[in-house]
Amino acid sequence: MQLGTRWAAGAEPPAQLSPEFVAQLRAVEVDLPPDEQGVARWTLTWLEGRPVAELDLGVIVTLDHTGQVVVRHDDEDEFG
Repeated sequence: MQLGTRWAAGAEPPAQLSPEFVAQLRAVEVDLPPDEQGVARWTLTWLEGRPVAELDLGVIVTLDHTGQVVVRHDDEDEFG
């Protein structure tokens, strides 16, 4: 695992993320309650060369083995 960076929801994400990945981050942010926008923070790490962005509120955005963007919650089984 490679450490990445942190940024506030609604702020500009790291430039190395693909447009499709950023679109999913933005889609998650649209659904945030108003009091969490700009307060909740994303944490970006890299696992096996693929980005994993986790929002403080438990939403995880990553790429699957085919390169498709996947959105899940940390209480969901990744393999289920």
